[in-house]
Amino acid sequence: MNDDSIAHAEAILRADCGERLRSEFPLAPLTSFRIGGPAALYLEPESADDLNAAGKAIRETAIPFVVLGKGSNVLVSDDGFHGLVLRLGRAYRWAARDGERLTAGGAMPLPALAGVAFTHGLGGLEFGVAIPASVGGAVRMNAGAHGREMAHVLESIDVFELLPGAPRRIEATEVALSYRGSELPRDAVVVGARMSLVAADRVTIRARMDEAREWRRRTQPLAEPNCGSVFKNPPADSAARLIEESGGKEVSVGGALVSAKHANFIVAGTGATATDVLELIQAVRERVLAHSGVLLEPEVHLVGDLDLAIR
Repeated sequence: MNDDSIAHAEAILRADCGERLRSEFPLAPLTSFRIGGPAALYLEPESADDLNAAGKAIRETAIPFVVLGKGSNVLVSDDGFHGLVLRLGRAYRWAARDGERLTAGGAMPLPALAGVAFTHGLGGLEFGVAIPASVGGAVRMNAGAHGREMAHVLESIDVFELLPGAPRRIEATEVALSYRGSELPRDAVVVGARMSLVAADRVTIRARMDEAREWRRRTQPLAEPNCGSVFKNPPADSAARLIEESGGKEVSVGGALVSAKHANFIVAGTGATATDVLELIQAVRERVLAHSGVLLEPEVHLVGDLDLAIR
C-alpha cells in the first residue's frame, strides 16, 4: 500500500470523523502481547456513520484494514500495520435483556456480559467469564472454553459490511460456526449479537463462573504478556501435550519463550519483539511436526507483514 492511498483514505476519514481519526497510532497497548508497531490510521467508530466513512475510504482507496477487539489473540508486526485499524468505540459497549435472551454490542467484553447474565439469573454463558474477548471477537472466532462455545448460545449477529457500506442481520446458522472460526464475511464488523440463554439458579451460575476463573488462574500465565492459546487443538488431541512431548517448553527466541505454566502459551518477555514471537511459533511448529507428524494450526491472528509458513 503506497503513501498516496493512505493519504487519500486519511482525507476521506478526516472529513467525516475529524480528530477522532489518529495516524501512526501505537497498537502494542491494545494487545495482550504488548508488542508491535503502529497503525498508519486508527479509528474507534461510534456509529454507523463512522463505519460508513471507513467503508467509503476502503472502497475508494483499497486500503488494507483490520478490526481489533480486545487484542487478546493477535500478533502485530514490529513495523505495525500500513493500513486502517478499526476498534469499536464505547457506543458499542452495551447489553440488554429480553426474557431469556441477551443482546450486546460488539465492543462489550465477554466476561462483563457473563456477569450481566449472572445478574439476571441466566445460565449458559458462564464459560465466557474467563475469555478476554469482546463480543465481536468472540462471535467471529466462536470463542469457547470448558466444552462450551458461542455457537451454543448465539442466535443472530448484527454486522456492518464495510464494502457495500450497509448493516445486516445474519442468523447464527448462516455463518458456519466451527472450532475457533466462522464464515462471517471478512469485511463484516460485528456490531452486536443476540444470545439465547436459560433461567438458572444464581448459586449454580456463580459456582461455574468461579470454577472457570480458578481454572484459568491455575493453568495460564495471566501475569505475563501473552496472546492466549497460540495453536488450535488438533482433533481429539491437545496442542499443549504435543508441544510438551516434543520438548517445546525448552525453546525460546530472543525475549519470547514458551510458558512454563502452559505449553500452548508464548510469553513476550523483556525486550521481546513480534519477530521473536513469530520465529518461536515457527520453531515450535517444526519441532512438533518432526516429533509427531502433526502440523499445528495457529489460533493467533497476524496483523501486518508477517508470514507463518514453515521455512
